[in-house]
Amino acid sequence: MSTSYCVVGGGISGLVAAYRLRVWAGPDVSIALIDPADRLGGVLRTERIGGQLMDVGAEAFLARRPEVPALLAELGLSGRQIGTTGARPLIYSQGRLHPMPTDTLQGIPAQPAALTGLVDEATLARIRDERDRPLRWRPGADPSVAELVSDRFGDQVVARSVDPLLAGVYAGSSATIGVRSALPTLAAALDRGARSLTDAVRDALSASGPSVATGSVFGAIDGGYAVLVDELVQRADFRWLQVAVERIGRSQRGWEIVDDEGGRHHADAAVLAVPAPRLARLVDDVAPRTAAAARRIGVASSALVALALPGGTPLPQQSGVLVARGERLHAKAITLSSRKWGQRGNVELVRLSYGRFGEDVARRAGDEDLLDWAAQDLATVFGVATEPEDCHVARWIDAMPQYGPGHGELVAELRAGVPPTLAVAGAYLDGIGVPACVGAATKAAGSLVTSRVAR
Repeated sequence: MSTSYCVVGGGISGLVAAYRLRVWAGPDVSIALIDPADRLGGVLRTERIGGQLMDVGAEAFLARRPEVPALLAELGLSGRQIGTTGARPLIYSQGRLHPMPTDTLQGIPAQPAALTGLVDEATLARIRDERDRPLRWRPGADPSVAELVSDRFGDQVVARSVDPLLAGVYAGSSATIGVRSALPTLAAALDRGARSLTDAVRDALSASGPSVATGSVFGAIDGGYAVLVDELVQRADFRWLQVAVERIGRSQRGWEIVDDEGGRHHADAAVLAVPAPRLARLVDDVAPRTAAAARRIGVASSALVALALPGGTPLPQQSGVLVARGERLHAKAITLSSRKWGQRGNVELVRLSYGRFGEDVARRAGDEDLLDWAAQDLATVFGVATEPEDCHVARWIDAMPQYGPGHGELVAELRAGVPPTLAVAGAYLDGIGVPACVGAATKAAGSLVTSRVAR
């Protein structure tokens, strides 16, 4: 009898896991993928807006990480990878636009001059004098980014330089993100005995190599992430069950997966590629240690407004705007997609992101509210009051895990409780970006194939 695999979740993690299972386990195994969505891909979603294809979920990947370029090459899609135009973002702080600081590590300055004009003179003096103040750091410590940076450099650095970047990545704030997750090279420099935060930032920047490297930092796919999703679906050759999973139980030969319509599905082994809150509910009976750890991972929801403005709308030649904490804007970030990736057609494509950890914007705000906010924010930031030619609203509920202090130990605890023929994958494990999800899914599929071979 051939081996049967089940993948629960049809986002990028589930699709990569299914593809890897097909490649490694061979054409004869049975693979079922269970996801109730109207289309596969999760937060990888491409829509046609203003006649142009546009990603309305995850938009870019770190091109200098190997996972996505390697996967594209394996699938014969390397020619579809594109880079940015080189346009840089701005920061909106104190009611005006500022250049994105250089010589910083996720907004933490290596020298006071990096933040000139963004913070006041007293803060610049505090940054300048930081190396003269004793630093108390315990190797292995994992405070929040805000706790560390505000203590050494002050709250203005946190609110105006650090938070805008972390809000864009995690839909959270530096108060909810741990140093080791957000800034592993900084934590390593501190563990090695850096005598100040300034020295640790400089060490971390030096360790990452020259600031001017070959190629674009960020990559995307010509035609949108739908190109990757469609290729993975075709190559993985799975049976898609468009239902929701209610619970997972043990069976004589593996696992019984019960869906919300009462259907029961057998699997010798399964990958659970679902968000942490849902994982906790699914495995409560079969992996209580894993469920308990998963419940401790916070999640944020976000909403996105994508607009196609008429060609020639006067927007700056920048890639976008990150918004400092405390500003009178609804948006946390604005991406000028036509500036960032290059003009396509006779429209200006713009994305506005809403919602941070602890807020409920994505659930409570209606589409009209979000579109009104988008119009207000564009008028406030750019002085633009042009009616869009087309628009789209997307909501991503509980899609952004928070990598809080101690997240690494929490994930180790979660994985330690997973039975051998189950595996987990998702953005809450090893990083929320697409490359990290590809890596975690590959690891999950590999563990199942190895465990079946060993038996």
